[in-house]
Amino acid sequence: MSGKIKILFFVFLSVFSMKAQRNQSSTTPKPKLVVGIVVDQMRWDFLYRYESKYGNGGFRRLLSQGYSFSNVMIDYVPTVTALGHTSIYTGSVPSIHGIAGNDWTDRETGKNVYCTTDASVKGISASSEKIGAHSPHNLWSTTITDQLGMATNFRSKVVGVSLKDRASILPAGHNPTGAFWFDEGTGNFVTSSYYMNELPQWLKNFNAQNWGEKLVANGWTTSLPLSQYTESTADDVPWEQLLGSAKTPTFPYHNLAADYATKKGIIRTTPFGNSLTLKVAEAALDGYHMGRNAETDFLAINIASTDYVGHSFGPNSIEVQDTYLKLDKDLEQFFNMLDKKVGKDNYLVFLSADHGAANALGYMQANKMLTGLFDEGLQKNLEEELKVKFSQEKLIWGIDNYQIYLNHKLIRENNLDVEAVKQQLLSYLNKDPRVLYAVDLAKVGSSAISEPLKSRIINGYNWQRSGDIQIISHDGMLPNYAKKGTTHSVWNSYDAHIPLIFMGTGIKKGASAKAYHMTDIAPTLAQILKIENPSGNIGNPITEVLGE
Repeated sequence: MSGKIKILFFVFLSVFSMKAQRNQSSTTPKPKLVVGIVVDQMRWDFLYRYESKYGNGGFRRLLSQGYSFSNVMIDYVPTVTALGHTSIYTGSVPSIHGIAGNDWTDRETGKNVYCTTDASVKGISASSEKIGAHSPHNLWSTTITDQLGMATNFRSKVVGVSLKDRASILPAGHNPTGAFWFDEGTGNFVTSSYYMNELPQWLKNFNAQNWGEKLVANGWTTSLPLSQYTESTADDVPWEQLLGSAKTPTFPYHNLAADYATKKGIIRTTPFGNSLTLKVAEAALDGYHMGRNAETDFLAINIASTDYVGHSFGPNSIEVQDTYLKLDKDLEQFFNMLDKKVGKDNYLVFLSADHGAANALGYMQANKMLTGLFDEGLQKNLEEELKVKFSQEKLIWGIDNYQIYLNHKLIRENNLDVEAVKQQLLSYLNKDPRVLYAVDLAKVGSSAISEPLKSRIINGYNWQRSGDIQIISHDGMLPNYAKKGTTHSVWNSYDAHIPLIFMGTGIKKGASAKAYHMTDIAPTLAQILKIENPSGNIGNPITEVLGE
């Protein structure tokens, strides 16, 4: 065979192979059910830190049968729950989709705004309007679940479930079949009049079984002997919070049943909150016959107890490790249930996280790492600085999401120059040794800030809902309220590096260390489902998982 013929032969093979791949991609059947599992506060490294203690049917099944991405980052700040869930499902960022925080400060009144509170609706079977009166009315962009509904003329069943209202409501989108969340006043799952006028019968039946009471009845003991938790710190360390009426932050927690009888919300800070969530997810699956209809259905699940346990004990605690070991078993049971009821080849699962978590302050101090409280005394000092300079008090509404909200109304009434006020604050902040950067959010585009941090600040800045000045603290710094346990919100890898695994219909086994973003999840799902991207989408489809 001559050289020219060889070249033509290989070109032919290459073209044939590409056409075959495209044809295979175009003929891949759509899943009957998509299950989105977003594990609250799950750092990427938890997949591997505890891997030797996991069974074969939960996280290991995802890793062995699915396509795993090890370099997925959140591409905005602040890294908090409402933003994470919204950005996963919209493929967008706070600057565009409008959810600027779990809470934010109204720029004109100084009042707190919670992301899903909606006074125009009523709670359905909720113990209070604070718990029940919620909707997605603050969400500006459509979600992938909205797009699925529109693509099927709303024949697809779309359901969101979580212990948290925001983590159920925002993923489910604007017009789902239902969104349901936990009422700590009653121990039941509830909804609002935005979705329906009464609870569906399947949920009434589920609530009547008092699963929360059953799950906590025997307290919380470790899955393994304490000596085998070699990936975690000692059981009793000074930087952990107490759980309910427990006298020490140590196993076993025999106080849960008595505590739950008086305050149902304690189940949130135990592994049993995750078990409860997966049980209500299964009840929704059965109640709406999801995955057994002509169109693709979508079940959006938030695993929230990992966040509550993490906040209380920190990511290096035995409590967190045991929560993941128990979640691993719960996931195995859940996947086995899907295999049986929907069919192993009929559903697609993706697992990710809304954010990670910082190491606890005490843990960092004990291990000689840079840490501290970035905002201790900060607002008081800033207000005193402005009072001296401008002879005026209360020029700051507050500090929220690492952002300073100025009292623009008072600034106008006193004929002050808002630019001068901001410059005074920036000058003070940029001399604070705890601060890495302080930047005027209206001018961040021209600021001398390293990438990718600059872009993340821009992506997180919503000019109608964010503050005026963004504070970026040094690595390892925590807010004053997190003297024990931990929190999250910042751009650093411990908060922004998240897991992402796809498994199921049309997904080949594999792994990738290429750089991707949280916002790439929704457009990837859009390609799989062959529907339009969400309206505010800025992400790109992950072609590797599509077999392209």
